[in-house]
Parts: sequence; structure tokens; C-alpha cells
Amino acid sequence: MRAQRASRPGLPREPGIAIPLLGTPPQPPPQPPPHPGAMLPPPPRQPPPQARSARGAVRLQRAFLRGPLGVLRLLQLLAGAAFWITIATSRYQGPVHFALFVSVLFWLLTLGLYFLTLLGKHELVPVLGSRWLVVNVAHDLLAAALYGAATAIMIDQTQRHSYCNLKDYQMSCAYRAFLASAVCGGLCLGLYLLSALYGCCRRCQGEQEVV
Repeated sequence: MRAQRASRPGLPREPGIAIPLLGTPPQPPPQPPPHPGAMLPPPPRQPPPQARSARGAVRLQRAFLRGPLGVLRLLQLLAGAAFWITIATSRYQGPVHFALFVSVLFWLLTLGLYFLTLLGKHELVPVLGSRWLVVNVAHDLLAAALYGAATAIMIDQTQRHSYCNLKDYQMSCAYRAFLASAVCGGLCLGLYLLSALYGCCRRCQGEQEVV
């Protein structure tokens, strides 16, 4: 049934008011314009930008792992561990304490250098991170010098205990342990000299990184 649009006679009709048809939903009243001094609602919050992955993410340096320095570092760790384990399991005294201290110290330092370089976290090291190649060269030269002194000590101790290197000697003797540690010390000395030479060559070529 259609609505009657005609108004009653004699009654004034308000202008601008539309009479809705029957069955149609009522329309919401128009919103008044915002006052110039009224505060507007804040804009929708945007999701935070993703954090930069330069410091947070772990980047495995495969070039270092497969490169000459990575291989040398692994050999240094193996030879250094053999050095101090051989000494620690024997009866040592006197200057052998210094050789044991040198081997354990540089084994730990080499382990730290290896994993910091492998994981790409050397930039987090204050002051030294920006000069990582120079730090590695200085470490290798110092390790070679002190391993040379430790190897000389072990050679001297081996000679001092050579009296028990007899077939029928029944007493416990550290001759073989000192001889094995002297060989491991000489191997460590050569490995650290090679890694120092590698770092010096990269430095002469104008490189700033170890890989």
C-alpha cells in the first residue's frame, strides 16, 4: 500500500522534511560538522617497523668457515687442546706451569675469536670490532711468541726427564707427556705464524675484514 504523499489541506508543510515510504528503514540523522576547536580522534596506530637484523640476527659466515683462516683456527684449537690436556694429565712442576697457562689462555682466546667471526658478531666488540683484522694479527703474533717460549720450556723439561726413557724403567715418568706436549707446542707455533702471515697479506692488500 502506497503512502499518501499529499498533506492535509490547511496545514503548513515543513520544508526539507521527506516523508519515508512504508516499509523502508529510518535513515540516521545527519551528523553535524565538527567544531573547529574540537579535538580530532587520534589516527589508527600503525604496526611498528621491523627491527633491523644487522645486530639481532645471527649470520653464519660460511666463507670464513671454508676459508684458510677458519681451517687454521680449527687446527689451532685442536693442537692447543692436545697441548694443555697432555700437560694437565702429567706430573708437572716448575716452569711447566707457565707453559700450561699460555696454552689455556690462547686456547680460550682463539675459541672466542673463532665463534665471534663465524657468527658475524665481532662488530659488537667495543673498540676492537672495527679493527678485527688487526686484532687477529696481533693475537696470532703474540700467541706465536708465547708458544715459542712454552715449546722451549717443554723441550728443556723433556731433556731433563730423558733419564727415565729406558726400557726397564719401572717408575712413573713424564718424559713421554713432555715430549708430546713439545711437539704440540711446535705445531701451535707454526699454525699461529701461518695465520698471522695470512692476516698480514690481507692487510697489505688493503682489506679490512678477515674474510
